[in-house]
Amino acid sequence: MAVTLAEEIMLLSLDDESGAVRDRQACQWAVAGGIVLELVMASRVSVDQGRITVVDRAPIGVRLLDDRLGMIDAWAAGKRRPPKVTEWLTKDNRKVLDATIESLMERGLVSGEQRKVLGMFPVRRFPEADGAVERELRARLEELVLRHAEPDNRSAGLIALLHGAKLHRLAFPDLPRKEVSPRMREISEGQWAGESVRKAIQEMQAAMTAVALVTMRS
Repeated sequence: MAVTLAEEIMLLSLDDESGAVRDRQACQWAVAGGIVLELVMASRVSVDQGRITVVDRAPIGVRLLDDRLGMIDAWAAGKRRPPKVTEWLTKDNRKVLDATIESLMERGLVSGEQRKVLGMFPVRRFPEADGAVERELRARLEELVLRHAEPDNRSAGLIALLHGAKLHRLAFPDLPRKEVSPRMREISEGQWAGESVRKAIQEMQAAMTAVALVTMRS
């Protein structure tokens, strides 16, 4: 399978040279949301009125997605009604970065390094090992946002997640937000996708807005 939405967001967040995660907190929410949206587009879960339901337990064949599908299923099983998707994002957002980075390492796109800050404190960094995928990703985003190409379902979903999590700077580090935000919003709210995917994108945008407000208040 091609690189997932979560992995694409992670690639944009990782500094190519140092391997540090930029905008970590917002990135966590967007990566978690990317996995949910990917599961929706694969017809494994549905998100309706802010609530998430597993509709098909069959594995997709991508460990990152299949692991989360199993976790969502087990987590929601004991609840009387479908839980809110924001509850899942809150539960998973701090753990999902490690899983997504591990997936990128398995694909050979980033490498893992152990370093010490101030010669004392060990930290892990994940510098780029193969930049071809990220270059293609950034070129695609430029076509869609700067040159107004028509997006497909996945690209519209990716841009909606980036826009909802206010990660414009990761996608377009050399441009002010005001230059890219209107087009990203247009794509996010547009009629590009089929009804079920468009509805899921809207639901995930609402979830991103909700968790962003919680983050700002905390």
